[in-house]
Amino acid sequence: MTVFPVSQVMAADALKIGYVNTQRIFRDAPSAVRAAKKIEAEFSKRDQDLQRMAKQLQSMQENLETNAMTMSESDRRAKEKSLNDLSREFQRKQREFREDLNLRQNEENTAIIDKANQAIRQIAESEKYDLILQDVVWVSQQLDITDKVIKALADGK
Repeated sequence: MTVFPVSQVMAADALKIGYVNTQRIFRDAPSAVRAAKKIEAEFSKRDQDLQRMAKQLQSMQENLETNAMTMSESDRRAKEKSLNDLSREFQRKQREFREDLNLRQNEENTAIIDKANQAIRQIAESEKYDLILQDVVWVSQQLDITDKVIKALADGK
């Protein structure tokens, strides 16, 4: 196998390279913005319910701490059991919320990436790129074609 230094290949001016910033696509592409708003709308009621439950837990905890000394032993135990039960339910609902949210975000991100990859392929073919990279440590702005991809995604809706 023969290895050619990149400088030799680049010197021939035969290689056209582009770069796409995937994070910018997730942040700025119209389909990504719509997906984020859609997910937010889908999960806002559950998020509000969790916030109410957290406040209820905090209130119960404060009430128990404030009044524990004046309560009868059986009242205190009953309130502690109530608090523990609600805490377990809260943790379960919070875990399910995070899992469901991650699943939905992954579904939407997969669709965005699929569309972005199609747009990247079309740009690569029409503008005769030899190589298009994503997620690199450093890249010159001259190679960045992210704006073209975002525009293609906006045009394609």
